[in-house]
Amino acid sequence: MPKVTFPQLPVSGLFAIAKPSGPTSMSVINDLKQLVGNSRLFVEADKLEKRGKGKIPTKGKRAREIVKIGQGGTLDPLADGVLVVGAGKGTKRLNEFLDCVKEYRTTALLGCETDTYDSEGSRVRVAPWRHVTREAVESALNKFRGEIHQAPPIFSALKMEGRPLYDYARKGIPLPRPIEKRKVTIHSLDILEWKGSAHQFRWPEKEFTSDEKNAMQKALEGVEENPIIKDELEPAVSDESPTAFVLSMKVSGGTYVRSIVHDLGHAVGSAAHVVTLTRSRQGRFALEPAIDSEDKGCVPWDVFSRASESEGDVGEDGWTQWEREVIDRLEIVEGPKPQKTS
Repeated sequence: MPKVTFPQLPVSGLFAIAKPSGPTSMSVINDLKQLVGNSRLFVEADKLEKRGKGKIPTKGKRAREIVKIGQGGTLDPLADGVLVVGAGKGTKRLNEFLDCVKEYRTTALLGCETDTYDSEGSRVRVAPWRHVTREAVESALNKFRGEIHQAPPIFSALKMEGRPLYDYARKGIPLPRPIEKRKVTIHSLDILEWKGSAHQFRWPEKEFTSDEKNAMQKALEGVEENPIIKDELEPAVSDESPTAFVLSMKVSGGTYVRSIVHDLGHAVGSAAHVVTLTRSRQGRFALEPAIDSEDKGCVPWDVFSRASESEGDVGEDGWTQWEREVIDRLEIVEGPKPQKTS
């Protein structure tokens, strides 16, 4: 790797990490704070010298000394993929990634819908799924392409008259008005792979009780046509897996991928929820950057995980491995650009 030098340090910038499925976006950012806040790449040398080798504080008044760090669009714990990170004054540029075009890959599992619209939630309703063919799904996808109006999940933190939507659903409080739909643009939406029953995915074991179903139904009464929430079972077949398929999509900011899968399940006369979700692109950052383009790649999360356990050796260029990985993908928003020398 060519030696990278900076005429002046520290810098502010943007870079992306490949978030794994499991941790929250906030926990990922908190883990990064220790590394970023102790790196001369982003922090003034005199501050690092005063701080010494001890861990920097993440709470209290002293936390103000830490370089600012934030993310440009939360990924659910289930989701993996591109998470754009801003350091220093790079945090001021993060808003542009909220409304930018994003690309996703998601696996949908038919026959069951959940309160969260994904496999992390509880089963709300099960429905027939064996009648659903690839051709039926492909035909239904036409309804979701282009500019559409999309309703957020009722079990979301969005508020209506000061109360989170999930509060209405859990307590059986009728919604005061229909959930406001958002106008979003689905630039492309296609079946990437039809798995059929050749997979290991299963419906969540946890399911809604009768009281929980009644509460949700009551919350929807008056704002949704025929909000009857009940199972529509079909004869079970031993060891048969419900149909699954993978979708690829390119969407505008604000799009709920989980809602697309949920609504698609209804459109084909069944039910569906998300079992995998990968953000493959966010603006100019991508998991697989196009060759000969200005796209930037992502730093693998295990690079930071290893660095958190042990900062590692400093190379001849004066940087640790995680710093070199970031420098290679860093977009500087203030300060000098890195100069590579042989």
